[in-house]
Amino acid sequence: MRTTLFILCLLGLSSGLRLSAAEPTRPNLIWIMADDLGWGDLGSYGQKVIRTPRLDQMAAEGLRFTHYYAGATVCAPSRSVLMTGQHHGRTRVRGNAGRTNPAAQALQPGDITVATVLQKAGYRTALIGKWGLGDIGPAETGLPRLHGFDTFFGYLNQHHAHNHFPDYLWRNESKVALPNYVTPVGDSGGGYSEDPVLYADDLLTDEALKFVSKNQAQPFFLYWSLVIPHANNERTREIGDGAHVPDYGPYAKMDWPDQDKGQAAMITRLDSYVGRMLDQLRLLGLAENTLVIFTSDNGPHNESKHNLDRFNPSGPYTGIKRSLTDGGIRVPFIAWWPGTVKPGVSDHVGYFPDWFPTAAELAGAEIPGNLDGISLVPLLTGNAADQKTHEFLYWEFHEGGFKQASLYQGRWKGIRQGGPDAPVKLYDQKSEVAEQNDVASQHPDIAARIGEYLKTARTPLPAWEPQWQPAGKRPAK
Repeated sequence: MRTTLFILCLLGLSSGLRLSAAEPTRPNLIWIMADDLGWGDLGSYGQKVIRTPRLDQMAAEGLRFTHYYAGATVCAPSRSVLMTGQHHGRTRVRGNAGRTNPAAQALQPGDITVATVLQKAGYRTALIGKWGLGDIGPAETGLPRLHGFDTFFGYLNQHHAHNHFPDYLWRNESKVALPNYVTPVGDSGGGYSEDPVLYADDLLTDEALKFVSKNQAQPFFLYWSLVIPHANNERTREIGDGAHVPDYGPYAKMDWPDQDKGQAAMITRLDSYVGRMLDQLRLLGLAENTLVIFTSDNGPHNESKHNLDRFNPSGPYTGIKRSLTDGGIRVPFIAWWPGTVKPGVSDHVGYFPDWFPTAAELAGAEIPGNLDGISLVPLLTGNAADQKTHEFLYWEFHEGGFKQASLYQGRWKGIRQGGPDAPVKLYDQKSEVAEQNDVASQHPDIAARIGEYLKTARTPLPAWEPQWQPAGKRPAK
């Protein structure tokens, strides 16, 4: 009898151990986002001039998405879409209000972010880099630690983030002085350093690596929001070169203008940062339990005054940052999770709102019911047949006159400008990705379907009411 009980106890203990071992381990989550990096800026997406070996390796080892979109065509609203999981017509921040109306570019107490949900689920959360959704002063309702982040290090507003060699960064709500002397330019709040010492993205990278190393005891969410290759707009205004970088790296001896050398060097430097993170995860034994996403907040810029033709950063697509054609909003998107995400290429159509439900599902957290995103977990875990898709994607843009765009059924892009009843220009991405030929007259039913959706897609928000202007007006720079 005792022998039987002993065996049963062993079996029970063994069974318990097996059950415990079989319980899913919640993965660490890292979202790495470049600033103004184009779809075509990486070798794995067709870049022929700029060297990006580590991101190309990440793409080869992970799942490279070819039809993925940012939340907006400019900085702040794209980040708001990412954080809230609500598309551009429903998220809190819908444009770059900047210094003219900082409160309109701040999250409010009722806004629920993906960081808040993960924090409540037991994740250690950090924002390192550029925020853009709250600041000290009139925009304090949007400070990072009020919206789910345990810790923050970087830039609070985008004007400060123009300067890659700032004289301070923020740690939580306190300034950390840096030994860079900054020459202010105008009243924009930006400037540039004539004798730079410390490069901000170098510091942000070190901070990101330290966070990962120090927070292995519990699952973590790292939102690593890099500044490069965004231009220093104030430096461009003063000396005509916004591509400020410590050195030109492998491009130093190229027979190019300095702006081109700097732009390429920033992207190759960014590439090295990502490589350091992936190496760190492997070194710490965390790679197989960490989902890493790499992407960009919108399409490529030309604010450094570099030569777009040299680099072709939009790839086969039309437009750059501030465009609602795909060059302004389609971005590189790479998912890396060794042992879980199988290497390959996906043409699945998705966009930034998808991150919130994806992260929440992986964390075992409750998913709010007011999201516009669709979880990518089936696709990432090898169950592509179960992956749901979007009927509509939505974007808008407020500079130079209100505009709207929607992608319907992953194929038909409709763009409206000039007024709420203006005709929709329709592009068939299946036959022409460059969106040069308006096919609305050939497919009036589809144009009408998108037009009706655009009238109802957005929710009213006083700070971001549409200010329509006649079609053809050039967007503000």
